[in-house]
Amino acid sequence: MDQLSSMPTWMTLLVLLSIAWTLPWKGVALWKSARNKHLVWFIVMLVVNTLAILEIIYIFGFSKRKPEVKPIDG
Repeated sequence: MDQLSSMPTWMTLLVLLSIAWTLPWKGVALWKSARNKHLVWFIVMLVVNTLAILEIIYIFGFSKRKPEVKPIDG
């Protein structure tokens, strides 16, 4: 804990801002990937920290559910 208190104030602020920025994106992306059963995406986003870049790409590019094809009665 001594190392955290010896960090410059601007660095501490930068770390806290990056955490505040990343957590909501990561939470939404992990939730969507779990609901869509995208296991690989879930594991990668859980392990890799990209400051929410990967999570934003997933949310807006890959998390759209594909419409289910319903058989035509006829």
